[in-house]
Amino acid sequence: MKCPYCGFAQDRVVDSRESKEADSIRRRRECESCNRRFTTYERIDEIPYMVVKKDGRRERFDRQKVLSGLLRACEKRPVSSTQLEAIVDATETFLMEAMERERTTNEVGELIMKHLKGLDTVAYIRFASVYRDFKDVREFKEELEGLLEGHRGGRKK
Repeated sequence: MKCPYCGFAQDRVVDSRESKEADSIRRRRECESCNRRFTTYERIDEIPYMVVKKDGRRERFDRQKVLSGLLRACEKRPVSSTQLEAIVDATETFLMEAMERERTTNEVGELIMKHLKGLDTVAYIRFASVYRDFKDVREFKEELEGLLEGHRGGRKK
């Protein structure tokens, strides 16, 4: 930390306290060159993770929104809340790994569908029908056929 009085880069911390709101730490420092004291505050860097929507808008990532979508897709299905939490955790980790702290809804949706596909095919189709916004029965049928081909592919000799 540079001294605001002389610009020297070495100091020592004399006192540290949490702020009244507990959202920062107040530190009293003493410059090792001019011996003057000054105060600094440390706060958590809260740059939010963003999701880029199909129309280009940016929105904060909302764990609860993802979880509620998964709960709707998995309604009356044998999928535990622990499994759903694991999908949400994987999605959040995926966002955290992005260099610019943002991903497209396409990337996020595909990741979620990949997890659901291996977990429960009915929940996968439910989620895909909302996420992919099928325009007609033909699109829905094509998705089902692709899913069925994947299952048959594993059984062929």
